[in-house]
Amino acid sequence: MSMPPRFETPRKTAVISKILADLVRTVQLIECEIAAQEERASVSDRSDVKYPMLARTLIERRDNLKMTIDALEQRLAERAAFVVPVRETERLQHDSKLTMTAP
Repeated sequence: MSMPPRFETPRKTAVISKILADLVRTVQLIECEIAAQEERASVSDRSDVKYPMLARTLIERRDNLKMTIDALEQRLAERAAFVVPVRETERLQHDSKLTMTAP
């Protein structure tokens, strides 16, 4: 039997979903800023020496946030996969108790 995810309540799942939405929005803002930096410098080739340092830094940050988003989405998927079997098991246990106590 697999271990339950670390966050088990619907409230925690909602918090994770909110964090995900915020991170996705942050990634979008960072991508806009990267494009603006490239436009200001008139350089879009990352291997060019004139490529803006801020854009390089933002790219690294964006990539790290994307990895975080992927990890949180995986957690939510695991949570969803775990919740359904647990609820079904609880229902079956409840049903079996009802049949055992019936006269």
